[in-house]
Amino acid sequence: MRIGIIGAGQIGGTLARRLAALGHEVSIANSRGPQTLAALAKETGAKPVTVEEAARGGEIVIVTIPLKNIARLPANLFETVPASVVVVDTGNYYPQQRDGRIDAIEDGTTESRWVTDRLRRPVAKAFNNIYASHLLEGGKPKGASGRIALPVAGDDPRAKDVVIRLLDELGFDGVDGGGLDQSWRQQPGTPVYGTDLDVAGATRALAEAKPERDEAFRARAGSPAPAGRG
Repeated sequence: MRIGIIGAGQIGGTLARRLAALGHEVSIANSRGPQTLAALAKETGAKPVTVEEAARGGEIVIVTIPLKNIARLPANLFETVPASVVVVDTGNYYPQQRDGRIDAIEDGTTESRWVTDRLRRPVAKAFNNIYASHLLEGGKPKGASGRIALPVAGDDPRAKDVVIRLLDELGFDGVDGGGLDQSWRQQPGTPVYGTDLDVAGATRALAEAKPERDEAFRARAGSPAPAGRG
């Protein structure tokens, strides 16, 4: 499968390593240009490309950059990308630590709904609740005891199925997290966030989540400067 990755940080780099090792045709981009990805490309076999090429070169495109940088992506990035291409958002909102205040999210819009609105493209939310090191090393064969389950939220059942099949290849079970407006159940501060639960545990954690955002993940007066338009 052809997979484009936009973002070469901890999650993006880890996915490039894992997916290329599984035999997928991976292209990866960052904000600094393909020339800065030579070492990662040599290590993984992933092809360094521009952001535009990553968006247009895959059957799956994974957007894994800080939320504050979503608004800085090229305008109409996905305008000519076929509707069949699945776009995955791995992002989390960290207003105090990184992203600054985003008004729409503070007012109740889910993180990935906000991303969908900015990209003008439906997304599935996945890979946001697991640490990169666990994503790299924690995969297990199907049916193995203690296999980690990761939630996948989105409005398109086909897109969620595609992501869940990819999770299975990586050694993880997928749990349907509901529609995109229910994706708050897997945001930072919820019971499923960073917990490495199995299917039963992840399902229970999603059900136990509360819609009120944890104060540790809300903007404060001392948060970084606002990140673009809210």
